[in-house]
Amino acid sequence: MLNYGLVYRVDVPFSRPPDVSSGRPARGKTEFPDMKTRQPSDRKIQIAVIGGRNASKHVLGLAEEVGRRIAESGAVLVCGGLGGVMEAACRGAKQAGGVTIGILPADRLQDANPYVDAVVATGMGVARNALVVHSCRGAVAVGGSYGTLSEIAFALQERKPVVSLKSWTVDEHVVRAETSEEAVRKILEMIAIAET
Repeated sequence: MLNYGLVYRVDVPFSRPPDVSSGRPARGKTEFPDMKTRQPSDRKIQIAVIGGRNASKHVLGLAEEVGRRIAESGAVLVCGGLGGVMEAACRGAKQAGGVTIGILPADRLQDANPYVDAVVATGMGVARNALVVHSCRGAVAVGGSYGTLSEIAFALQERKPVVSLKSWTVDEHVVRAETSEEAVRKILEMIAIAET
């Protein structure tokens, strides 16, 4: 192994075990008591917006409105993190003060659209479509092509609710919506029903 003349030193300070008799956390540690009892249902709902990079102005407008309405509902928007429908939905969510997560097909963080808050750079190519679906409790498909179709299929396999807005309706479990408002209302209702 080459070390190029570099010297590495690791200092491990001596420390005593924490005094648990006081019931207080060890010095320098912070406890979050509410985190110990937190349930998965206490987390914010994560809703995926799925759709293609190439879309008409009309579809991009619908996606932006879907993103805005998701943020206004208090949910977190999850998407593929790139352009087109994904960027429009993130832009809408950010305009409403929402939180966005982009799960990228490549391994470069800088590939994410500018409206993504948290970037997951997978390096997995289109296989990341499965991760988008695994990371949500329901999905709204807006326009899209075969990548969107694959995400719908993953969601149906996982028995997660899907709403289609100008997108694929390949199964009776994919609920059609005509407006962005209707799409977000329906996905929230379907998530609530699925989790009762």
